[in-house]
Amino acid sequence: MGLRKLRNDIGKKVKALRIEKGLSQEKLAEYVNMSREHISCIERGKNLASTETLYNLAKFFEIDIKDFF
Repeated sequence: MGLRKLRNDIGKKVKALRIEKGLSQEKLAEYVNMSREHISCIERGKNLASTETLYNLAKFFEIDIKDFF
C-alpha cells in the first residue's frame, strides 16, 4: 500500500464516520481538540494523521484504531 493510498483511505474513513454521526468538520474538530483545517486535510488525503490523532479519532468514534487501515 502506497502512502498516497493510505492517506486517501484513512481520509475517506474519517469523513464517512463523521457524516454517519451527522457532524460538521468544525464539531468533530472541537470534540477531538484539533483545527477544522487539519480535519479537512486528513479527509482530503493531504495529511497523514499521526498515531495520536488516529487514537483520538478512534476513541471518539468508538472503533478500534486498526479499523482505519
